[in-house]
Amino acid sequence: MSDLFAAARNCLAAASPEAKVSASFEAAAAFARGELIIDAASPPPEPIRMPGRPPTPRMVHPRDLPRRGFGSNEGRAAFIHAVAHIEFNAIDLAWDAVYRFRDMPDAYYADWISVANDEARHFSMLRARLRELGHDYGDFDAHNGLWEMAEKTADDGLSRMALVPRVLEARGLDVTPGMIVKLRGLGDHATADILEIILREEIAHVAAGSHWYRWCCERAGIEPRAKFRELLREYATAVLHKPFNMDARRQAGFDVEELEELLAAAD
Repeated sequence: MSDLFAAARNCLAAASPEAKVSASFEAAAAFARGELIIDAASPPPEPIRMPGRPPTPRMVHPRDLPRRGFGSNEGRAAFIHAVAHIEFNAIDLAWDAVYRFRDMPDAYYADWISVANDEARHFSMLRARLRELGHDYGDFDAHNGLWEMAEKTADDGLSRMALVPRVLEARGLDVTPGMIVKLRGLGDHATADILEIILREEIAHVAAGSHWYRWCCERAGIEPRAKFRELLREYATAVLHKPFNMDARRQAGFDVEELEELLAAAD
């Protein structure tokens, strides 16, 4: 397979965690070796649909997910599972960004292939930690909010860049530092160490979203701050919650005005 878009579609279609991770690592390595090309003659992207998924976890509404404390192995396992599920979705989000949006610069595809590779590695680390606690991916219920936003932005790369990396995935920048502190306080340094890696690398992922959001705005002749405000009002008010990790968000490409808009829009 030499067509990058076909390889991305193959990663999206992979259903088992093992197959998705393996396909992602292989495709990213092949691209790095120059074996996958951005082929203008590739068939256009198919309408968005659910990517390949294992039979479990069962998808439920977010309000139906039980709240568990960190004080027990079961509670920590449920938390790790929730983060692993986010990372599993993030693999598909990155590959869909490659597959769905055409006529982008080569650097755009290189960025999102790199993100997909990172997300597959993050998921693998979390799954290994989950197994150390006597569980596996699929043992707890989960929700489908990340992919639902991908569906809403399937026809517009500008909105995708604004809302998936810069809103939903950026949420991890806000909450992860507190989770690390709690885990270290409980002596769970193994999980905290994994989250430290993820936090550091997710800043770069959100920064890629910031960069390509502004690039899309410039190409379309759209003022990015006003458009971001509009998209927040239309799609994201329910998922914006204070406090924000201002330092991490600045590193990830948010300017002062955007941070002020987030604060004004959040509950």
